[in-house]
Amino acid sequence: MRFVVLAAIVPDNKEEEAIGIAKKAGAGGVTILHGKNIGLEEKKVFFGLTLEENVSVLLFILPQRLSMKILKAFRKELQLNNENNTNGIVFTFPLTHLSGMESKEVKLFEQEILEEL
Repeated sequence: MRFVVLAAIVPDNKEEEAIGIAKKAGAGGVTILHGKNIGLEEKKVFFGLTLEENVSVLLFILPQRLSMKILKAFRKELQLNNENNTNGIVFTFPLTHLSGMESKEVKLFEQEILEEL
């Protein structure tokens, strides 16, 4: 089975919603990192303080076949395909080596993929 990492970078206030979307579409566990977004446009300054947007980086390890389903769910539910998107970005990249994933989660993924076929 081939695995990919699906990374979703969403505003902090969309974190729980994004996790719910992924779980509903078949994702298992998630690793959450917190950071700040620096976009193309200059940030707003309020009384000399720069307002930065806090973001959550959600990392899901998924079977390659399941990743597109979850990516499409994010695109639809968070409305990521519009010109003024402020709800985040989602992308995948392949994993060439993997160690430490729970066998229970791997078996669950295998079962979900078999059910799709």
